[in-house]
Amino acid sequence: MVELDFWYEFGSTYSYLSVSRIEGLARAAEISVSWRAFLLGPIFKEQGWSDSPFNVYPAKGRYMWRDMERLCAGYGIPFAQPSRFPRDGLLAARVACLARAEAEHWLPEFVRAVFRANFAEDREIGDALEIRSILDSLNLPGEELIGRAQAPENKQRLRDETEQAMKIGIFGAPSFVARGELFWGNDRLEDALEWQRGRS
Repeated sequence: MVELDFWYEFGSTYSYLSVSRIEGLARAAEISVSWRAFLLGPIFKEQGWSDSPFNVYPAKGRYMWRDMERLCAGYGIPFAQPSRFPRDGLLAARVACLARAEAEHWLPEFVRAVFRANFAEDREIGDALEIRSILDSLNLPGEELIGRAQAPENKQRLRDETEQAMKIGIFGAPSFVARGELFWGNDRLEDALEWQRGRS
């Protein structure tokens, strides 16, 4: 099957929607998904922001939270506005990069679990104990994986992924790259899959 690059950030609200939807849609389109975690912080910094634009522009933030309520209700996805936003997704992204590097089958399930913890259960995903708890709940060796995720070579993997995201012009999450074309936003997921399928 042809492969769609799916770029997501654990602090991103709209990434939560795509994480919850992408596998079923991609399977129906006979497209495989390449799960690529990255960090928005360095990208926002280059744009002159020290915080999420949803915090920098309060009206935009109010709209986004209501939009999330509507969309999650429509998709049947559980949602609870987190008590702190954005949360630090650094450790989760490092674990995801480790899993991607080792082609681990549990990567999508882990990603979904972390997003649910953040946007449905209001859990502090920046806390190593929470990430370990999520890994353990998936019958994975949480302590060992966190230790390996914090190794220098794996930290570099995440830096490299974030730099690659910048190079291809990614400025927000979720983003999808289909046959060299960039699509941004949960509302472009179907378009990205169609482009990938149409050009395959």
